[in-house]
Amino acid sequence: MNASTEPLPVVVIGAGPIGLAAAARLVERDIEPLVLEAGPAAASSVRDWAHVRLFSTWSEVTDPAAEKLLAPTGWVKPYGATYPSGGDWAENYLQPLADALGSRVRYGAQVTGVSRLGRDRVVDADREVQPFTVHILWADGREERVLARAVIDASGTWTTPNPMGGDGLPALGERAAAGRISYRVPDLTDPSVQARYAGKRTAVVGTGASAFTALALLADLAQEAPGTHATWILRRGISGDTFGGGTADQLPARGALGLRAKAAVEAGHATAVTGFRTAAVEADGAQLVLVAEDGRRLDPVDEVIALTGFRPDLSFLSELRLTLDERLQAPVGLAPLIDPNVHSCGTVYPHGVNALSHPEQGVYLAGMKSYGRAPTFLALTGYEQVRSIVAALAGDREAAERVELVLPETGVCGGAGLFDEPEAAEDGGGCCAAPASTTLQIGVGAPAPTGGC
Repeated sequence: MNASTEPLPVVVIGAGPIGLAAAARLVERDIEPLVLEAGPAAASSVRDWAHVRLFSTWSEVTDPAAEKLLAPTGWVKPYGATYPSGGDWAENYLQPLADALGSRVRYGAQVTGVSRLGRDRVVDADREVQPFTVHILWADGREERVLARAVIDASGTWTTPNPMGGDGLPALGERAAAGRISYRVPDLTDPSVQARYAGKRTAVVGTGASAFTALALLADLAQEAPGTHATWILRRGISGDTFGGGTADQLPARGALGLRAKAAVEAGHATAVTGFRTAAVEADGAQLVLVAEDGRRLDPVDEVIALTGFRPDLSFLSELRLTLDERLQAPVGLAPLIDPNVHSCGTVYPHGVNALSHPEQGVYLAGMKSYGRAPTFLALTGYEQVRSIVAALAGDREAAERVELVLPETGVCGGAGLFDEPEAAEDGGGCCAAPASTTLQIGVGAPAPTGGC
């Protein structure tokens, strides 16, 4: 337990892009942050998709306060019009930023619970004057409790992918078959990973950019390894917009990716199965058979790639009084702004502390975590979130309620996508930068992610 007489820190959960930006903003405001990262290094989740190229250019994935903190270290910002991969982002910006924050960032620190000191979620008495208590499980097995004046949860959703069951729950047998199921787009540039899919039959479950990516990459692999085939499983039917907008897509990279997925189907490298909501996964010798809610059974496959999105882990926040949208699990003030039934990443407006506040004053979900199950997150929007939150914590309400982020009216989420040519960087600014959906760099592609864009 923190028994210091010094002012309590603001605990930031997660040393990813938004958590580190929050810490930089706190330092700028002379507020001490304590960043708790469960992984062994900064941006551990980003490193999981190191092979992915973002839709966003360097100019759109760095935070101004972070740049200011980095400047005295001799850090040089990469050329703004180029597109980093996840590995580039982690090694050339996020880890240096964490290093500049020094001992304020702690690794191997898994947050297991957050509450008010001496108050569970039921107790009203003196609640708002009690500090937060944050319980930590360290990598060496030690447990610790630290006190905080406020908590910013920027832990993201990467570690909690959705199961592939059509009802949002794991399909029967899904857990037992976990060794044959990947919930991320595999890096087929890695020979050991490539061997898992080469010459095999793979079921790809999902209809977003990640599924398009998997289909395109497996089609590429089929050119080299005969017998490689994908069964593409869609919960809905195929319509005119199934593959995105093509050449007219708001996101040129996404449009090109959709066209590649369409080409994979038309060339026979992938077979689409529509209206299929997975209810069970059954073993058939060394293969797997997917069974739908309506009883349909697919031909056996060797592997499954389930790309059905992500969801927030709210378990360690259960003793806090949060108001979350019943569908998206996002703050109720934010949910209407990010509803994927209405918005794409290009139509989500900048927002700040007012949209992110809860009845439990002083606790905020930020970054991808704040979007719940919505895949429309933008890195720039996350940076604006934490700028506003920190201004509010500093008592600067005017700055907290001011919108400082201005997104371009066109090309809001453009990016490298499937284009490797340098000219692609001149075609419009991109902002999507979070691993909700990923596209791998392979062949002539410069595929990119994320944030559902």
